This record gives sequence, C-alpha cells and structure tokens, in this order.
Amino acid sequence: MATESAAAEGSSLVFHPMDQFIVKPLFGHGEVGMFTITNVTLWLFLAIVSVVILMVLGTSRRAIVPTRSQSIAEMAYGFVYKMVEDVAGKDAIKFFPYIMTLFMFIVFANFLGLIPMSFTTTSHFAVTVVLALAVFLTVTVVGFVKNGVGFLGLFWVSSAPGALRPVLALIEIISYFVRPVSHSIRLAGNVMAGHAVIKVFAGFAAIAAVSPLSVVAITAMYGLEILVAFIQAYVFTILTCVYLKDALHPSH
Repeated sequence: MATESAAAEGSSLVFHPMDQFIVKPLFGHGEVGMFTITNVTLWLFLAIVSVVILMVLGTSRRAIVPTRSQSIAEMAYGFVYKMVEDVAGKDAIKFFPYIMTLFMFIVFANFLGLIPMSFTTTSHFAVTVVLALAVFLTVTVVGFVKNGVGFLGLFWVSSAPGALRPVLALIEIISYFVRPVSHSIRLAGNVMAGHAVIKVFAGFAAIAAVSPLSVVAITAMYGLEILVAFIQAYVFTILTCVYLKDALHPSH
C-alpha cells in the first residue's frame, strides 16, 4: 500500500514543460498534415486579427483627442518609424510598412502566448525561421537590386591589411548566411525558455510545502515574460533594420 501511495504521489508530480509546444489538430485527432488546421493556425490567425483590429479598426475614426486604441496605434507607429529612420537611415523608410507589420505581428503573437491555455506561435522554429528567411531574402534582393555587384563590398573589409582581407571576407560570408539561423533561434529560444520555466514552477505548485514559493516564482516569471515579449519583438525588428542598412549601404 505504501508503495502504491508513493507511486500515486510521484505520478501526480509528473509534468512535461514542453507539452505546451506540441502542435495538435484543432478539430478531431490524428496526424498533422500540410493542410491540417492546428492550434498554431488558430493563434497565428488571432495574432493577425489583433493587428488588424488595432491598426485598422482602432484608427478608422481618427480624432484630435485620440481614443485609447488610437493612442496605442500611434505610439507603435512612431516608435517603429523612428527605429527604422535612426538605424537604417531615411533610405529605408520605404520599407517601413513591412518592418511595422513584422514588429506588430511578433508583439501580438508573443503577448497572445501569455494567455493561459493559449499557444505561443513564436516558440516554434517553423514560424520564426519563415520570418527570418523572409528578412534575409528581402535584404539580399534589395542589396543586389540597389547596388548590383557593389553589394559584395559588404564582405570585403577594405580597411583591413591586404593579407587578412580574404580571411575576413570568408568570415563575413559565413556570418551573413548564419544570420537567418541566429535571427530565428534568438526569438524562438527566448520565448520557449520562458514558457518552459513557468510550466516547471506551475508543476511544483502541486506540492503543498513549496506552493507559496512556486506562486511567487510564477508571478515573477510571468512579469518577466511580459517584458521579454516586447523586447524580443524589438530585437528582431532592430536587427532587421541593421541588416537592411547593410543592404542599402554595403561598403565597410
């Protein structure tokens, strides 16, 4: 009896922090195919709808005395616009709509993922890799279209000693093609790690002796994740601006 009781207690404390990242069909059960509507599909759609509600519907009735939604939309607009102008230069303003959309989507996807029982889409590399590759391809195409072969000057450090230039060029090429990897892993890794830690503390909340400490830890981590949700969107966007600056002005 004692063994069974201990086993029962042990099984009640078994939890899997990574279960929250499992992709599941939204309707029914079975395998997830290419065209299966999943929990990822739902929360990606909700993120897009949220952006539309704030940026389109929230500003449709613009007034001198702005509403709360108009104020938030205008603050976000000014924040991203200044970021693009300061980091990438005035030449990059034409890409502002794309960068603004990217920032707002990641922000809403991150914050929606903090809702209990939701799914954090930016914790999946399938999502962040697509975002990072889109940035990488856009920047590369813009670089060649605007500068032609001169875009290759991004990889040639003319200020370095002649003997080191080929070595530095190789390093620059490798680092350039690693960009989408680091760009995507940074966002997904940070978001996934925070949610996993919260799930771990939530699992310990079942133990009466440590339950109060677990609740305090969950509250602290949740507050930190709110900050991380914004910071990671900001980091992803500002790196996009930096890469865009390299494409527009490739010379070292």
